[in-house]
Amino acid sequence: MTDWNPHLRSAFDEPYWAELQSFVAAERSAHEVYPPQNEVFAALHLTAYADTKVMILGQDPYHGAGQAHGLCFSVRHGIRIPPSLVNIHKELHSDTGLAIPNHGNLETWADQGVLLLNATLTVRAGQAASHQKHGWETFTDQVIRVVNEKQDPVVFILWGNTARRKQSLIDTDRHAIIESTHPSPLSAHNGFFGSRPFTRTNRTLLEWGREPIEWDLAAATNQVAPRDSKLEGDHL
Repeated sequence: MTDWNPHLRSAFDEPYWAELQSFVAAERSAHEVYPPQNEVFAALHLTAYADTKVMILGQDPYHGAGQAHGLCFSVRHGIRIPPSLVNIHKELHSDTGLAIPNHGNLETWADQGVLLLNATLTVRAGQAASHQKHGWETFTDQVIRVVNEKQDPVVFILWGNTARRKQSLIDTDRHAIIESTHPSPLSAHNGFFGSRPFTRTNRTLLEWGREPIEWDLAAATNQVAPRDSKLEGDHL
C-alpha cells in the first residue's frame, strides 16, 4: 500500500471501477495489453503523494512491444526512444544545456517528486487510444483532484490538448500550470519547442522555496525493478 491509498480509496467503491477492472481483464485474456499488469500503477508507486511537487500528464501508454512501463513518455533502458520523447530530449537540451541522453528512462524524475501520469493507464497492443473512455479517465481525474488538494503547491506540466483540458481541475491561485502543444512530431514545432518547461518549473519551485528538479538524464543508468501494481485498489 502507498500513501495514495487514503486519497483514492473511495474510487474503488464506485461502479465504474469494477466495470473498468472487468474490461481490462477481458482485454488481457483476449489481447496483448500494455503495460504489464504489475506496472499499471508504477507512477503512483514511484512518486509518493507526499513527495509530489511536479505533475506531467500524458495521454495514452505507448502501444508498441516493450515500451510502456507505467510512466508517461518514459521507456526502460535498452528500448528505442519514441519520437515524442526524442523531442522532449531536444527541448531539455535546448532549455537547460544538459546532454541528450542515450536512453528514455524517466524514473529519476519520478524519484524526485515528478508524477508521470497518463490519462489512460492501459492500451491494447498496436491500437492507440483503444482503452480510452472505459473508466481510466475518471480515475486519473481523481488523481489530479487529490494532487490539487495538496497544501504544498505543485507545478502541473500540460502538453497537448488532452492534458490542457484538465486545467479546470487545477486551482491556479495555489498551483502553477506550464502548458504547450504536445511533443509529438506532429505538433512540437507549433509551441512545444522553445517553451522551456524545465527551467520554468525549477524557477517556480525555487520561488516557492522548494528544491528544484535535477533534470539530467544522461547520468541516469540505474534500472529500477518494477513495482507490484495490480488493478485492485488495495495495491495502491
